[in-house]
Amino acid sequence: MWSGRVAFENDACPVGDDLLGQLYRSNENGLPALVASVSPDIRAMLALYCYRRSHLHALGVAIAASCDERELSQWGGRAGTTLFAISRQAPMARPAPSGHRKSITLSTAPLSALPAMDDIDDEAEEPIVA
Repeated sequence: MWSGRVAFENDACPVGDDLLGQLYRSNENGLPALVASVSPDIRAMLALYCYRRSHLHALGVAIAASCDERELSQWGGRAGTTLFAISRQAPMARPAPSGHRKSITLSTAPLSALPAMDDIDDEAEEPIVA
């Protein structure tokens, strides 16, 4: 059994790449079944592993929701206890999408007014002499 410090120092994924990929690709309905397939110790280590990576952060919180505080604090110390508290907070309410979409307006003016290449007279300009 690893202490919380060893779990952070080792920083190896506690599950195989195949299972981690399945967890990453799972939707919120299939995640509990996959998480239930691993032991509570591995689940706590996996929650901590995922939480420490920005692209797996939400997955770590979701996995931590299925863990006991004792397991998370055993493997992650204070970080595990904090992760447990975060996983028990109510998810932030997202604004409900309304049926009304904001209209998009496009400019009708030309983006820029450049003279045509034929209108430029290269010989009319005098060279600058220093």
